[in-house]
Amino acid sequence: MTVEQLRALVRDVPDFPKAGIVFKDITPLLAHARAFARTVELLGEKLRNRDVNALVAIESRGFIFAAPLAAHLRVPLHLIRKAGKLPHDTVSISYELEYGSDSLEMHIDSIDPRDRIAIVDDVIATGGTASAAAKLIEENGGNLVSCTFVIELAFLGGRDRLDGREVDSLIRYE
Repeated sequence: MTVEQLRALVRDVPDFPKAGIVFKDITPLLAHARAFARTVELLGEKLRNRDVNALVAIESRGFIFAAPLAAHLRVPLHLIRKAGKLPHDTVSISYELEYGSDSLEMHIDSIDPRDRIAIVDDVIATGGTASAAAKLIEENGGNLVSCTFVIELAFLGGRDRLDGREVDSLIRYE
């Protein structure tokens, strides 16, 4: 399957979660077994070119793609979650949202400075969460080599918030 065929499976949902937003719904892509497998393969090709040897997934839809991708690449998977969701000792970062703030955490022993790490998430929109995740990894000794997304909403400028870090995406909406 081509990237365009994958793109055709992403459903636009107008006015979700609020009026004026066109939500990019990945559930039809996930429901199409061949498309989902091809998405994982294509992400894997991008990351093999970056010599990645560990993945960090962002809660929650990033987990959907990162878990099979980690298995496909045969690399460890670490999780970044909202505060209070991880059972072991954590490190955290707070970041500003359009209306308020939030925080992310990962286990204190997730990062090995020898690893070449890629962040994996479903979508990059404004880039706030991805930027916070990147900072959390780097502030804890991580060597971040890619921020990897299935979908990039380029018109929202999220790539710019990643301050020159490498960004890979499969499906771009300009």
